[in-house]
Amino acid sequence: MRNIPLFLLGLLTATIYASEPTTTTPDPSRVLVLRNGTSPVSCAIADDYAKRREVPNILTLRCQDSALSATAETIAYAAVRRDIEDPLRVWLTAHPGVDIIVLTKGIPIRISDAPGLGLGDCRPSLDSWLAALDYGSKPGAVPVRLVDGSFTGNAWANRFWRSEERFSHARHGGYLVSRLDGYTQADAIALTTRSLAAGATTGTVLLDACPEFGFDIPARQPLDILGNSVGTKGRVQMGELDFKAWNADLEHAAELLKARGISVGLDRSGVFAAASAPLAGYASWGSNDKHFSATTYAALRFVPGALCETAVSTSARTFLPTTGGQSLIADLIAQGASGMKGYTDEPLLQAVASPSILFDRWARGWTLAECYFAASRFVAWEDVVIGDPLCQRKPATH
Repeated sequence: MRNIPLFLLGLLTATIYASEPTTTTPDPSRVLVLRNGTSPVSCAIADDYAKRREVPNILTLRCQDSALSATAETIAYAAVRRDIEDPLRVWLTAHPGVDIIVLTKGIPIRISDAPGLGLGDCRPSLDSWLAALDYGSKPGAVPVRLVDGSFTGNAWANRFWRSEERFSHARHGGYLVSRLDGYTQADAIALTTRSLAAGATTGTVLLDACPEFGFDIPARQPLDILGNSVGTKGRVQMGELDFKAWNADLEHAAELLKARGISVGLDRSGVFAAASAPLAGYASWGSNDKHFSATTYAALRFVPGALCETAVSTSARTFLPTTGGQSLIADLIAQGASGMKGYTDEPLLQAVASPSILFDRWARGWTLAECYFAASRFVAWEDVVIGDPLCQRKPATH
């Protein structure tokens, strides 16, 4: 992340939070699973998920196998269009009831040369690109230009951002897209196992701020960076979110969770926070924390259903074993997390999920995919959501 203050484009408004849970039983008929017919790993993960989640919709594509090498994780747009986007559009036209798309390990994670909104320095994730299918045809869709020094990139303002109602393709446009992935086939399949085992909240949600970045006002979070520009014609341009805003969003998330009676640990100290027991949720600056400890990060463990987010620019740059660089969400998958959000390339801080939105919707019983997309400002950007999209926290029984 680059530490340049945000150019605010409108009034800052507080999110309104419902007082009652809105848990509903996930509908697997709304889900489409994509599997890569050239990848045995992809097919195994897709078939396992569809069987255990009773998902009737599976589309077999044939593209390069990203499970084989880090190089194959990046795909040219011509191949995306031929091997993925065109057959997907044909299938979706014939099956209009789908709202959610699940990708699997073995399907590439980023596009090297996407047209239009993908021009500039960004290489959008395949996942977020598919989440924005036909976005430009929706009335009020707002293109966004992100600029930070020599860095530039283009995305769409997410129409589901801060939504108070559940997602539908017909109303919001685009799709909720998540991925079953990890270092290994076993890691990816374990995401479904944990989702099915998720219950009422047990354990603590750990929110780790970095005090060197400063603190904004929690009640103002999350900042509505588009303000009154949403729904107008023309491209919105912005710089990067001030780091103190995300620290304050962590504080706001803690306040909301405490009000719901959920155990939460907010760490504002100059130490990278550790956990002595498996966590129900986690958000931190990851390797961007001034006091980051790789040993502490590697020791984190999670209960089934736990969601995570880290403010790290390239936390989803690969899902294959590697060394060096920034902290990876693939490690959290291997360590037991059920849901994560990461970034294939530099997204700027405002692309990172809002902790207060993420954990509020999670506490209400929204599905994993709804939680992450409601907490995310952009689509057709660098985002990758990991986990079973139907995973949800179950209400406690008395």
